[in-house]
Amino acid sequence: MRTRLLPLLIVLMAGVLLALGFPLAVSVAAARQQGVVIDRIDDTARFAALAQFITERTSGYDERRRTLQGELATYDAVYGIRAGVFYRDDTAMAKAPASWRLPDEGEGREAFKEALLGRRSHDPPQVWPWQDGRVVVASPVVRDGDVIAVVVIDSPTDQMRAATLRGWLVIAAGEVIAMLVAVGAANRLTGWVLLPVRTLDAAAHDIAIGRMRSRVAASGGPPELRRLARSFNEMADNVEDVLEQQRAFVADASHQLRNPLAALLLRIELLALELPEGNEEIASVRTEGKRLGQVLDDLLDLALAEHADADLQLTDIGALSAERVASWRPVAEERGVRLRADGMGAVTAWADPIALSSALDAIIDNALKFTPRDEEVRVTVGSDSACVTVVVADGGPGLTEQEMERVGDRFWRSSQHQNVRGSGLGLSISKALLAASDGALSCTRNEPHGLRVTVSVPRNGPQG
Repeated sequence: MRTRLLPLLIVLMAGVLLALGFPLAVSVAAARQQGVVIDRIDDTARFAALAQFITERTSGYDERRRTLQGELATYDAVYGIRAGVFYRDDTAMAKAPASWRLPDEGEGREAFKEALLGRRSHDPPQVWPWQDGRVVVASPVVRDGDVIAVVVIDSPTDQMRAATLRGWLVIAAGEVIAMLVAVGAANRLTGWVLLPVRTLDAAAHDIAIGRMRSRVAASGGPPELRRLARSFNEMADNVEDVLEQQRAFVADASHQLRNPLAALLLRIELLALELPEGNEEIASVRTEGKRLGQVLDDLLDLALAEHADADLQLTDIGALSAERVASWRPVAEERGVRLRADGMGAVTAWADPIALSSALDAIIDNALKFTPRDEEVRVTVGSDSACVTVVVADGGPGLTEQEMERVGDRFWRSSQHQNVRGSGLGLSISKALLAASDGALSCTRNEPHGLRVTVSVPRNGPQG
């Protein structure tokens, strides 16, 4: 969510800065050129005042013409700006440099024509820093209400464009600094807004993997998200209460039913003394009574497994697995199944030794139960940088893809294994025991036939 919200805020802020920056850059360029135009207009007014007294083209006024020519030459030498006073027929009264003449077309000609009409020429078009343009300004020389000549100034724009570019660089630097500040502010704002969402996500994940006591800690953020966090905590409390009541009911029911069942089995045994030896009905009743007792024991174990806290320790998984294999080897020999330990001999991880031993017992028991004679059950210990795995691979008939998705469900058993002794709670208890210690259990197909049950426990210690 942060990766979607933060770019959106940055794009919006960048749009606002660009929307402000472009008009500002345009206004800076326009202001620079307007300043140049005003200066040139003042200069044309001064030259027009000097040219006003030159009324004839004869030598009687050579002194005034020389004064005007000197001013224009000095102006060109100092500023590098071409300037001239031209009669109505384009003849030059005075100009500098001497080789300069009015163009036949373009901005200079248009400005000259406007000045002949008795008004100052319009502002020239905007010259941008990437253009090699010139600024042409023309003013009429008026005497007795008549336009007798026109002062034309043709100015280069190198300095103006350089100054405009420097102004743009200052604006760009300001935009970059403002953008960095905006990104920092957006990052802080996004973090503030999403802090309750992150804590809520972490708490929801913990509850999803079985850590029912996880809650959302009080934190900052918008009021709506803080209220959502409080509502989540209330919901988690209610869910935990309901699950606790369910566990207590299962445990109490299992415990309370054990005594009546034991009494019932005792009466069945007393009744069997009155019946002929080898009665099939009484044998069937005994078997069902023992099965019911096993189901009650498993239900109690499941309730305790879901409720108990894990006692995490740095455990040698290889040694623990070898110990469980050695304990089950007599059972395997009795059933004619080869039970082998393979893989790493010594590798450590964080686990609850009792819970892991119970889980391995249930998995190995299942593997031996469903593996035919003369087949093999192999227990392999492996590891990577994140976890240690114990893989129990059997040579039984295995399960279909749809059936493997239901492995670990309570009381679920494959239709092809209904005649095998068991309650369908063994792997459910194993999953509950492993989940309490951050472990996991998964099933895959074993080649060429059978099932591979993988138990994984983390190598890194618990946080905090």
